[in-house]
This record gives sequence, structure tokens and C-alpha cells, in this order.
Amino acid sequence: MINYTRIMTTKLTLTIDDSVISTAKKYAKQKSKSLSGIVENYLMSLTTKENKTESISPKILKLMGSIKLPDNYEYKKELTKGLLKKYKS
Repeated sequence: MINYTRIMTTKLTLTIDDSVISTAKKYAKQKSKSLSGIVENYLMSLTTKENKTESISPKILKLMGSIKLPDNYEYKKELTKGLLKKYKS
């Protein structure tokens, strides 16, 4: 016997700038996802972040603001360079 769980959905009307909607639809199409699904996942991520209580170690809190990086610092680029150097054969 197959047990199907029915998920309740509700229609929601939002007022959003036309250019944002157009860009979002293109993004959804590229990702093969529905725009409704993307918005739903985003809203769920917002509410689950609020419900989580993350504690930051006091040692880490002391480090916050101790380093000033340039505005154009690209951490992903620097991380990639560091990993390539570390794992270079």
C-alpha cells in the first residue's frame, strides 16, 4: 500500500518590480525550478535561521573586526589559490 502525504498550498499575491520578476523567471528557468519553489525555499530559510540559536565562541568574538580587508577582496579567489598551492602535486 502506498501512502501519499498531501501538502497544503496557498496562493499568495506579491507586488514586485517587473524587472525583478523577469530576472527571477530567467534564473528559475536556468535552474529548472519553479519561481514559487524558489520563493518558498527562500522564505523557509529565513524562518529557520531565526529559529536557530547559534552561539559564537568568545574567542571568535574577540577576533571580529581585528582584520581590515580591502573592499575589492575576493575571498573565493584567494581560497582557490591557497587550495591549489596546498594540494599541488
